[in-house]
Amino acid sequence: MEKTPQYKIIVSDRSRQMLASHVRFMAQKSPSAARVVKNKLMDAIRSLKVMPERFPFLEAEFIPPNKYHKMLVEKWYLILYQIKDQRVYVDYIVDCRQDYGWLIR
Repeated sequence: MEKTPQYKIIVSDRSRQMLASHVRFMAQKSPSAARVVKNKLMDAIRSLKVMPERFPFLEAEFIPPNKYHKMLVEKWYLILYQIKDQRVYVDYIVDCRQDYGWLIR
């Protein structure tokens, strides 16, 4: 049986700050819900170690084609990442309930 290659996950500082911001905001209303969301987002990111190309590319007017893959987590969160060689670069973690038009302009 052939072993599936593992990718190294690199989370940008910007993504870490975005995640922290989402969790802090949610924790103001429900600390337990914030923990659940944080864990689900972290699990989703870790899952990219195997077959990160399973998610489609983001198609947007001002984003170069085939640059970012998009993964939707928990209906509300969008994780955008790039694959280069055997590395996955997580660049954005966006709360889709907020205006994120700045991202695609």
